[in-house]
Amino acid sequence: MAEFMVSDLLMLLPEIIILCAALFLLIGGACAGDKFMPAISKLAMLAMLASLSFEISIPHETSIVLDGMFISTGFTSFAKILILIGSFFSTFLAIGYYKNNPKYMVAEFPVLILLATAGMMFMVSSNDLLSLYMSLELQSLALYVLAGLHKNNIKSSEAGLKYFMLGALASGIMLYGASLVYGFSGTTNFAKLADLYTQGGVLPVGVLVGLVMVIIGLCFKVSAAPFHMWTPDVYEGAPVAVTGFFAVSPKIAAVCLFVSVLSYPFALLAGQWQQVIILVSALSMIVGAFGALRQSNIKRLMAYSSIGHVGYILVGLAAANSEGVRGILIYIFIYMTMTIGMFACIMMVKSKEESSEDIYAFSGLAKTRPMLAMAIAIILFSMAGIPPFAGFFGKFFVFMAAVKAGLYGLAVIGVLSSVVAAFYYLRIIKIMYFDEAGSPLERDLAYELKIVAVISAVFNLLFFISFTPVVNAAAKAAGVFF
Repeated sequence: MAEFMVSDLLMLLPEIIILCAALFLLIGGACAGDKFMPAISKLAMLAMLASLSFEISIPHETSIVLDGMFISTGFTSFAKILILIGSFFSTFLAIGYYKNNPKYMVAEFPVLILLATAGMMFMVSSNDLLSLYMSLELQSLALYVLAGLHKNNIKSSEAGLKYFMLGALASGIMLYGASLVYGFSGTTNFAKLADLYTQGGVLPVGVLVGLVMVIIGLCFKVSAAPFHMWTPDVYEGAPVAVTGFFAVSPKIAAVCLFVSVLSYPFALLAGQWQQVIILVSALSMIVGAFGALRQSNIKRLMAYSSIGHVGYILVGLAAANSEGVRGILIYIFIYMTMTIGMFACIMMVKSKEESSEDIYAFSGLAKTRPMLAMAIAIILFSMAGIPPFAGFFGKFFVFMAAVKAGLYGLAVIGVLSSVVAAFYYLRIIKIMYFDEAGSPLERDLAYELKIVAVISAVFNLLFFISFTPVVNAAAKAAGVFF
């Protein structure tokens, strides 16, 4: 029994490190005060690096612990590595942003990031509907608080309230769906659910209804249309450092959870859920493409952009094959690099408190900050999926998976949506290079923002030179399900 407990703790060590760091830093933040937020953030980043190193060192063979509630595989390790990297750079960006806005510093910010990250890591390793729900709520509660972090800002408070109310509704729908699955199948364990239908068990209508409700809850978490209504308002109202975090790690975790739920316990029911995913994917691509056309607020524009990207990602899930899951993993890796870099650039443009979030704040940026404008242009070209930038390869792999699965119509919708979406990405480039320059930016921009912007731009520009390691790692992780 003692050996079993030790092995459980070893498998959970990356999550334990994050949770322990959150508890200690919460006490430290309460004692030290908000002005020590940068120091607390750096300690949180060290905890993330320690967790990442242990996650990489843990064997990637399939291991199930905690009485079947927690699973570790090559897929979960790949997802956790991306989550930790995304959270690390989001915290790093926040340090740079709050240097220019010290009066908004909140010591609990990095603590909430750690708690949300722990919830995400437990999410992707969930092997039971109960552990899935508990870890999802751990993440969600931290995110609700982060959205309303600036208590004296009306928009931030509104964003937190909207996110909480709609998130609670989605969680309730998902929980009711899980209860239906349990009531009609007799289990909530993923392995037992998979075995039940592998052995030719009859599919009760209640299980199908429960599965649809679980999918609705997951669609809300990934902000897929038509369950995307919270995204533009929350992205706009939340502090820009929080919005940057929302767009990265939680999105990665929710997508990976979506994949693991549908590709493992309900894999043999693909005929039932595939049509739903096709519809949601098509709607997300269309809403993301056309919804952003009239947006002038850069954060709302990024919200619709993320909805569109989720639509492209779900194309791979709709394919219901190993190539689709591989394409999803490649896409979310590239999406993470694009989004982190773009928000670093947004924070630099919005380096002054009075700076506008309007896209015309980028006017003439190529004349005053040519290197920054070049970095933004590279990232936007990548987001648009223009070759040879990294974003092109993300879309290529998911669309090829759809074609292999015979989903030609969905692939065509994806390509056409990409063409429409390219307009609002190219519009920002046009504003930077051809419009008259506005007020110049501060000369002493935080080095954290510059570092992330450069890394992101270089990666997206040169990804085509050597993308084989990423493709191989994604293929190996996808092999867990197929």
